[in-house]
Amino acid sequence: MSKQYATFWLGDALYGIEVERVREVLRQQDITHVPLAPTTVAGLINLRGQVVTTIDLRERLDLGHADGDEQPMLVVVLVAGESIALLVDRIGGVVDVDDEQFEPPPDTLIGPARDLVRGAYKLEAQLLLGLDVDTAVAA
Repeated sequence: MSKQYATFWLGDALYGIEVERVREVLRQQDITHVPLAPTTVAGLINLRGQVVTTIDLRERLDLGHADGDEQPMLVVVLVAGESIALLVDRIGGVVDVDDEQFEPPPDTLIGPARDLVRGAYKLEAQLLLGLDVDTAVAA
């Protein structure tokens, strides 16, 4: 069976989220810091009058800070009926994958990523890591 994934980059790794979970993609917004929030919570954004929690996926995956001057992007996803924004390095495209391409998470995946990635899809040029959105946004 074929699925579509919206893709994004964190460092050199390509991640994907099922297209039906993605509401929109945004350029960097003004993020309001929340005192005493976990380090994985980047803060809150105002999305057309709706307050949306922003999760720093680099922090969540224990990847450290991004190199370079690129402005991070936001992928707004739907989790339990709520909009949540995921802070990512840059946006990829929409990729079609088949179940035959799916494999369990690679052994080279260590740390928090091991629990947050459902598995990997072998694409022509590299691996697409399928992010478990529900687990990734749980603080």
